[in-house]
Amino acid sequence: MRPNIPVSAIMAKHIIALTRSDDLEKAEVLFNRHKIKHMPVVSGETIIGMLSYTDLMRISFAETASEEEHNVESVVYNMFSIEQVMVKDVVTICSNTTVKEATRILVEREFHALPVVDNGALVGMVTTTDLLNYYIKEF
Repeated sequence: MRPNIPVSAIMAKHIIALTRSDDLEKAEVLFNRHKIKHMPVVSGETIIGMLSYTDLMRISFAETASEEEHNVESVVYNMFSIEQVMVKDVVTICSNTTVKEATRILVEREFHALPVVDNGALVGMVTTTDLLNYYIKEF
């Protein structure tokens, strides 16, 4: 295994993000369309929060498929804003953080995604899936 490889070598660089003015229905659409589980909330290039699909599930009935339940879901979504549901105290790493260190943070903090920030700007995301794919290739 290559020692000290930076997360910039494995991170996702095309980031699907939300803003504080977006609504939770848009968040659900983006989660489902892009098959992702975490989205940063940004103001310009600055990360101000993180929303996970799990956060959304806690306040909704999004996993149900009937049309009647969709109406209930819309009402629930309209009761909350992105800012109310997102995690505000976001742990970030920089692009030269090693894969090993990113893995350690995810394990110790029990996270599944870390935003990558350089000079105050969001430049990528690294997830447990990215790390597992890296380890599979290395072994």
